[in-house]
Parts: sequence; C-alpha cells; structure tokens
Amino acid sequence: MIAPLRIPVAELIGRPGAVRRVSGAFELPGLVLERTGTGIDPAVVVGLEIVTIVAGLSVTGSVRARWHGDCRRCLLLMGEVIDVPVSEVFEDDATEAETWPIAAEHVDLEPVIREALLLALPLSPLCRPECAGPDPDRFPTDGAREDETASSARDPRWAALEDLRFDESPSE
Repeated sequence: MIAPLRIPVAELIGRPGAVRRVSGAFELPGLVLERTGTGIDPAVVVGLEIVTIVAGLSVTGSVRARWHGDCRRCLLLMGEVIDVPVSEVFEDDATEAETWPIAAEHVDLEPVIREALLLALPLSPLCRPECAGPDPDRFPTDGAREDETASSARDPRWAALEDLRFDESPSE
C-alpha cells in the first residue's frame, strides 16, 4: 500500500516550472509532544504545491490542523487551529537538515508535514495572557479533582497528613 502523502514526481523531474498540487484532508495520528501532552488532532488539511526548480523540487504552501493541550497555569483543556506555512526543497542528493530526498521518483510529504506541525505547537500553552492560574473554588480541598465522583477512594498514603495540625503559638 502506498502512503497517501507519498507523491509520484517523475513527470515533474527535468521540466523546470512544472507544477503539481497536493491538497485535501489526511489522517496523521500520533502527533503529540510527550513531555507536555500537547498534541494535534489526526485530521490535517494540506494545501501544497510542488514545483520543479533547477536543484530539484520546491514544496510550498500550508498545512492546517487543530491542536489541544492543557493551559500551563489553570490546567483547563484548550486548543486552537494552526495554519503552518511550508517551504522545503527536495533533491536527489539531499543534505541532512537542509533538504529532503527524492526517492525512487517519489517525494514523501508526511515527515515534512509532521515536522512543520510539531514545531508549531506551543511548548507551554496559555489559555489567555491574563490567566491567573487555578480557581481555588474549582479544586476541592480534599484533593479530589472536579471530574472525579464523590465516591472515588482517597489515596491511603496521604491519610497521615489529614491529622497533621500546625500550632501557631510557640511550644514551651
């Protein structure tokens, strides 16, 4: 099975100025920054143009997807649509970290798109600049999260801390 973003370019090679458009919605699962939990929904909209240039092929356009993650201050789930510009060069003899390879008269756009989207993700999302952090009334003092039911069990390792009291007067 050929990957949907592996594009045949044999008809473009050797014809400077020849153009091929790649557009549509594609599924790219697994786009997530593990450390932050920020990720991209699998549905990615692609609008790219492949143009023959002297050195190989130029790929320009944009990719659009919705990202999601937790606000770094208040921890609310948030997300936005990002539209990322793409401008890359494919060559027969690709230079590592500078250009991409043309392999067997095909270009594989999937790694280009994955890289562009992951690099556009915020490393520490913020829902709004004036976000003050968590609302104390939203988080019960017993440590239970808002989405947990009242019947959820408490962690027994913290039981000793429930009886801990601090005297405000110095002991004599």
